[in-house]
Amino acid sequence: MIKVECRAQLIVRDGEGRESSLTDVVALLALVAEEGSIAHAARRKGLSYRHAWGLLREVEEHLGGALIAKERGRGSVLSELGEAVLRSQRLCGERLQGNLQALASEVASDLNRWLAPHGPELRIHASHGYAVASLVTALVADQVPVEIKYRDSVDAITALTRGECDLAGFHLPRGDFRSACADAYRQWLDPQRHVLLHLTRRKQGLFVGRGNPKQIAGLADLARADVRFVNRQRGSGTRMLIDLLLTRIGIDPERVNGYASSELTHSAIAAFVASGVADVGFGVEPAAHHFGLDFVPIADEDYYFACDRTQIEREPLLSVLKLLRSGAFRQVVARLEGYDPAECGKVVPLEDGWAGLQSGL
Repeated sequence: MIKVECRAQLIVRDGEGRESSLTDVVALLALVAEEGSIAHAARRKGLSYRHAWGLLREVEEHLGGALIAKERGRGSVLSELGEAVLRSQRLCGERLQGNLQALASEVASDLNRWLAPHGPELRIHASHGYAVASLVTALVADQVPVEIKYRDSVDAITALTRGECDLAGFHLPRGDFRSACADAYRQWLDPQRHVLLHLTRRKQGLFVGRGNPKQIAGLADLARADVRFVNRQRGSGTRMLIDLLLTRIGIDPERVNGYASSELTHSAIAAFVASGVADVGFGVEPAAHHFGLDFVPIADEDYYFACDRTQIEREPLLSVLKLLRSGAFRQVVARLEGYDPAECGKVVPLEDGWAGLQSGL
């Protein structure tokens, strides 16, 4: 199995066109900030003192300023420029991490399906989620050829009806608004042809900075002039839900500061809040914890895969069902904050899914 990683890095180019990557230097700067010593930082990074200074000097020449300052009694500290370089690389990674992870899983699945033993290929189009990513990882480990494409919920469902995928991932809130959200998918799914596979129950809520500096208690605070919001893209189930939730409490979504913004993943939303570009976002709990944010729970929802009922007992869906119902996979999902895999792998008739009933096989 091949694992693919996509990483963001900053490249410095001086006036003469010479390039220098900041990746190694940023890691060194972070250690200097912790240790207060270039020698100690170099040792932790496995570099000689001379090599470490060489890396710093090369970037300093390209930037035209010092990255390290000496302070009496404090040893080596980062200069204002050094702090800015460290902050810039971190911001770059945080803002892009969610999208890069999604891209990496798509690239890995494409490569691994050529390396896995020949067999029926599983095609998944799905709204991005942590349990979905865990499923793809587990399938690849089991050498099931799989193609994953992260799409918004409506796109995933319509792809299923066109025969472009075997599983279409989407989510529905529990309680209020379930029927309204289900209406977005009813026209595409046929109770005689399609069924739902339950993946997980999960929580969606507000991402706020550690300690909740803006004292955001709920959705009503999004209408405040001093609060900047970052949103999901139109067509996503999360965007649909937040639209309905705000309308119910009398807030015009279009009047929320930042509501016109658009990000493709929960991780990207959390990164915006963590970087200070926004004060609050809306998404699933693991993304908030990953970026060191606080989480204000708002809604419970079910994540499903829609599929053709005639394929349930055939490969590759048979392998998917076996995996979803396994204790090992359920343990993986249970470790995700706010996720409950108790119904994982249950086959649910469409009408029961629309109504929020979990009766099934």
